[in-house]
Amino acid sequence: MQDEARQRGTITLIALTLVGTLNFVDRQILSVLVEPIKQELHFSDTEFGLLTGLAFSLFYALFGLPAAVIADRGKRVRVIAIACAIWSAFTAFTGSVHSFAAMAFARFGVGMGEAGGTAPSISVLSDSFRREQRPLVIGLFTLNGPVGVFVGAAFGGWAATHIGWRGAFYTLGIVGLIAAPLLWLLVREPRRGQFDEAPSPAAAEAKPATMMGTIAFFFTDPNLRLLAIGSGLSAFLSYGMLNWIPAYLMRVQQMPLTAVASWFAVAAGVTMGAGMVGGGALVNAAVRRSARGYATVPGYATLVLVPIFGLSLIVDGWPLALALMLVPMACCTVFTPASLALAQELGPRNARATVAATLLLMFNIAGLGLGPLFVGIVSDMLTPTMGIEGLRTGLLLLLVPGTAAIFVYLRLANRLAAQSGTPKPIGPEVVA
Repeated sequence: MQDEARQRGTITLIALTLVGTLNFVDRQILSVLVEPIKQELHFSDTEFGLLTGLAFSLFYALFGLPAAVIADRGKRVRVIAIACAIWSAFTAFTGSVHSFAAMAFARFGVGMGEAGGTAPSISVLSDSFRREQRPLVIGLFTLNGPVGVFVGAAFGGWAATHIGWRGAFYTLGIVGLIAAPLLWLLVREPRRGQFDEAPSPAAAEAKPATMMGTIAFFFTDPNLRLLAIGSGLSAFLSYGMLNWIPAYLMRVQQMPLTAVASWFAVAAGVTMGAGMVGGGALVNAAVRRSARGYATVPGYATLVLVPIFGLSLIVDGWPLALALMLVPMACCTVFTPASLALAQELGPRNARATVAATLLLMFNIAGLGLGPLFVGIVSDMLTPTMGIEGLRTGLLLLLVPGTAAIFVYLRLANRLAAQSGTPKPIGPEVVA
């Protein structure tokens, strides 16, 4: 029986990670193809900041919570499969656009579809593995981010010279439309809370949590509030970095597009993957001693990231700049598995998807929505007087929210340590 559960959990993890990878490829490909798209459609950096950030994250945020509530009340795997079909259809549509408005509409649709992917997946995985395994499992699942960056960068660089940027979006859309029904067929819906401690009678008889009740609980809980702030600041830095590093290397450091495909793709994929899995493993080890490990691991990772990323932006030559960016690109992803795992511990078991979606709302509004847009606006404002150095300045200013995140994580670590020296759940069992 245990072997069957372990095998089923492994299949679930692999399938959800592959679908999640498509999710991130669809996001990353636009950043990699920024220069050829700009040449044809004549977008400004601010417009591209909107397309890679706010246009996507706005609809991701609007639909993320309703999709999570549907998942908490129904079949989560079905929700993920339908979401995959929606975002893939809009990805294919992106290849046909000829204006900023049409491109924005396509990104709206991609964001709407992807809103039903990550949070329900985290909920499914939390009910497929024991709680002591969850940080590492979530770290493995969030490998879809760096793998998606790697595939997106490699495929985007190849597509730009062989099938064009439009062909790249058509291809990705078709792959996703094939993957959606396969996920539905392969992955079983796990029983909610099957690996948790025995629920209390109130928890066992509780009705499904309401969206407003879960949101109210999330933002009135001091630990979850600090987690949201720290994660939002980290995401602002992380997405701002990752969405603009390819353009920075090509524009400021004169890195050829072919080198982006062969060097940046590998560097980003390996380092970010190391950050995701390494971060999850470090949290697994740290929380055996104290619950503060959920916060100290991303806090110290950000402490390493800030000075080294700053140094990478003031050197000359893309080989040295990229080499120095390896450590920051690993550190910038550590917060993801740590934050998502802690949210699952602090939140109620009958609202896990909604709690994850609420945290992801911070990731995507503060991070994906505002981080890339901020860098784009700074670049456009300074380009008339500073030229290409405007983009460098925009990236340097990301170090300010990164520094603030360090202090928030340390504050959260102290609260967790004061409340519990062990990694037992701190939040209530249910939200009515």
